[in-house]
Amino acid sequence: MPKASSATRTATARQRISANLKKLRKARDLSQEELAELAEFHRTYVSQLERCVTNISIDGLERLANALSVDVRDLLKPVD
Repeated sequence: MPKASSATRTATARQRISANLKKLRKARDLSQEELAELAEFHRTYVSQLERCVTNISIDGLERLANALSVDVRDLLKPVD
């Protein structure tokens, strides 16, 4: 059986953002609504990001990172 390429084993940027966003939000005991308010987004947008339904801009990533008190790179880290 052929090995899976590294591309198929590696999460996409959207999947990494989704997983890291949810993990960081929960670690800070924030609801989606609370995080959305801190980042000046609508709650449904945060939900869509966590479910990999929509994309986010670089500016949006920065707003989320600031709201979570992390560096933008923390939202893009490989998923464990």
